[in-house]
Amino acid sequence: MKCRHQFGGTRIKKQYGFYYLSLIISTRKIEHFSGCFLWLVTKNFKQISTYFILKKRMKKYILIILICIYAQQISSQHKLSEKFNLMPWPKEISENNQKLIISQNFTIGVPDVKNQRIFKATTNFLRRLSGRTGIFIDNGFAVNNSEKAQHSLVLKYEKIGKLALHEDESYQLTINNSQITINAATDIGAIRGLETVLQLTNNTKENYYFEGVNIKDSPRFPWRGLMIDVARHFQPVDVIKRNLDAMASVKMNVFHWHLTDDQGFRVQINSRPKLHELASDGDYYTQNQIKEVVAYAADLGIRVVPEFDVPGHASSWLTAYPEVGSKDTIYSVERFAGIFDPTLDPTNDKTYELLDAVFSEVAPLFPDQYFHIGGDENEGKHWDENKGIQAFKKKHKLETNHDLQNYFNLKVQKILTKNGKIMMGWDEILQPTLPKDVVIHSWRGKEAMVEAAKQGYKTVLSKGFYIDLLESVVGHYNNDPIDNATNLSKEELKNILGGEATMWSELVTPLTIDSRIWPRTAAIAERLWSESSVNDVDNMLKRLDVLNYRLEELGITHVRNRDVILRNITNNQNIESLKLLTNLSEPLKGYTRNQGGKEYKSFSPFTLFADACVVDAVDAIRFNRAVKEYLGDSSKENKEILIGFFNRWIDNNTEFQKLKPNPKLNALYPLSEKLSELASILKNAIVTDSFELKSFNQSKKILITLQKPTVDTELAVIVAIEKLLVNFEKLYIKE
Repeated sequence: MKCRHQFGGTRIKKQYGFYYLSLIISTRKIEHFSGCFLWLVTKNFKQISTYFILKKRMKKYILIILICIYAQQISSQHKLSEKFNLMPWPKEISENNQKLIISQNFTIGVPDVKNQRIFKATTNFLRRLSGRTGIFIDNGFAVNNSEKAQHSLVLKYEKIGKLALHEDESYQLTINNSQITINAATDIGAIRGLETVLQLTNNTKENYYFEGVNIKDSPRFPWRGLMIDVARHFQPVDVIKRNLDAMASVKMNVFHWHLTDDQGFRVQINSRPKLHELASDGDYYTQNQIKEVVAYAADLGIRVVPEFDVPGHASSWLTAYPEVGSKDTIYSVERFAGIFDPTLDPTNDKTYELLDAVFSEVAPLFPDQYFHIGGDENEGKHWDENKGIQAFKKKHKLETNHDLQNYFNLKVQKILTKNGKIMMGWDEILQPTLPKDVVIHSWRGKEAMVEAAKQGYKTVLSKGFYIDLLESVVGHYNNDPIDNATNLSKEELKNILGGEATMWSELVTPLTIDSRIWPRTAAIAERLWSESSVNDVDNMLKRLDVLNYRLEELGITHVRNRDVILRNITNNQNIESLKLLTNLSEPLKGYTRNQGGKEYKSFSPFTLFADACVVDAVDAIRFNRAVKEYLGDSSKENKEILIGFFNRWIDNNTEFQKLKPNPKLNALYPLSEKLSELASILKNAIVTDSFELKSFNQSKKILITLQKPTVDTELAVIVAIEKLLVNFEKLYIKE
């Protein structure tokens, strides 16, 4: 009898020095496995009958054994995620109880230092490592690897990767006492591995070291993107570059550059100069700057997909060239946020001449094969008002504006094809007559994404990843692109390429944009890279907390710029008391930041209290967790934690009242006072184990006041306080 290592497609694999079993589902495979297993056990027995008896009994239990093995593997992974702060979490990881001490003699060996991507990646690695540890590393650059040299880190790859969809980004990483090795199919995979190594930096009292691990990693989705809108508020090149660095640190690989909208046209167009001269307010990228950013992204293994939004969102286009508009009127760059009527005329040949000229000029600036045309939110009002367009629709049997837009899209698609590009657009462009290589970008719902995949279109999800809506990181993290796609076939599932976080810029400037992108986008990056089984929210938040401050190492300003804004608000007074309020308050969600009759314009101030506050206010999260613990167990320890919060709020108000008033601070004094007053009442209830009806009514009255938005923010502790009051009412107030 012969026993093989493979059982009908299920393998016993040797990995990291031990054997493990893939979970077996089929009864037939279980029977085969039990037979082989028992043959190993009984092979030295002469009595063959023993084999058959044991085989019959073992079949009954083998599934339970395998499930236990599988559960043990899951448990082991969970323990590792508690120990290591890796983000995104790798596909396979084990620890080997070793570590590599970091010293001044640390060196890197690579196959070819002339490879610019690898040279820059390893150089940046060494700079970040030196800056993080304070170690004066002797050799600040990688060198060509040789068999004789014993380098601290040896990096190997088979080929130079292409910046294209489905390029191999996998890598294998081993760290032991003597060396780090990274093996990858491409240099792109190798630099993904370098980011993982940096995240494994740790220290004792005496030294810094890298944790000993064995990792085999690859992404779940090939499209892991971040869109930055630079039309509503222009973002200079240095803002783009630092966010590209942050993207690479969490293994994102697509930068979607939204370059035109109603509020601005942001690219130099030599053949049609009025576009950047009249429709940018002087804020645009020269073609050399475009090339600079594209090259910078390429060195990080990041593709750049441009977006020129048409036929709607076209105020900037029509400010320069009104003759291609759908209405005979004077156009101007839009200063407000929203959806506007100016739309390109799809029946005018000059429209396509303009688009052909622009797209033919910019296409060579962006080597990526995909080109985004927008295509969203065209309500067609100006089309409906134009008699010529209505006659065109009737002549060409175009019943709806959607049909007319599809006519437009097909002509634009031919222009892009001529320039070697594949068209991509928001989900409004979906129409069965579109060529099947067009990519559908879903922003309105997963249903649109699933429908596109069913029809054979590649598709990317942004619904649920709209970071400009200022929703909690938890919702983004739980937004799996294919969690509702169970009715798709295996081939149709392949059409779902991944997702993109979207940073629309109506309410951000270079001062604040980083705080709206990070750290939440790192959680989205993990959702798109890691396995779907990596979904423990509390563990993610623990790891995200570490990554959050590491982002500053890359120049991300999401933490430091808060203090800049608060010093501005206080006229450079002590900002600590104001900072505590920001840690309890969050900007209003969605597009509701226009309270009190004001409406933000593109040049309005974004240096206010709301701009210093962020989603997932840190102290609010801690307080809410403390309330949950207290309601589950009103132990002395849990009481003291809550009392500590209330004391800080009370003391903070004393300090806040010392600030000299100014118009920007005035609305915050009542917030601080009421919060302090409520904290005193709640503290007294916990200390005395009593709560009178008078205190309850007073608390409810204060809470009603605190529930109202204050200067475009809301207290993020309201729900937890309400739960406390309900608990006190049940415990202490008799009917």
